[in-house]
Amino acid sequence: GELHDRAQLYRELADGPFFGHNRNHDVSRGIRDAFWLQSMACGHRAAYECIAAFSATDFRADLTAIDVPTLVIHGDDDQIVPFAVGGERSAELITGAVLKVYEGRPHGLPDTDRHRLHEDLLDFIESRP
Repeated sequence: GELHDRAQLYRELADGPFFGHNRNHDVSRGIRDAFWLQSMACGHRAAYECIAAFSATDFRADLTAIDVPTLVIHGDDDQIVPFAVGGERSAELITGAVLKVYEGRPHGLPDTDRHRLHEDLLDFIESRP
């Protein structure tokens, strides 16, 4: 039924493109299971509406209005939000943005690259006057 289909969808997303596991990124079963459990805990309608909102909303005017120091971090092997239309384009639209590209890295950076991400965030914060 619907619950089984949703469970399978989230399992395929976790075991596949979200963390780049389908491209041989070493992502633990625990991380993938935690993603699956969080996905299953979310209402299906809420998840759908969230994805629809962020994927169909044009944020370009908002990005050009940002006038504070901004760090954009994006993996260039992101199969969920492609780098060219995500991080790269965002950094182009935000005046003075610093872009850090994680080469060959997937969408789920807070899990797959958390130590590097934390270091880059702290370095950016500490570099501000």
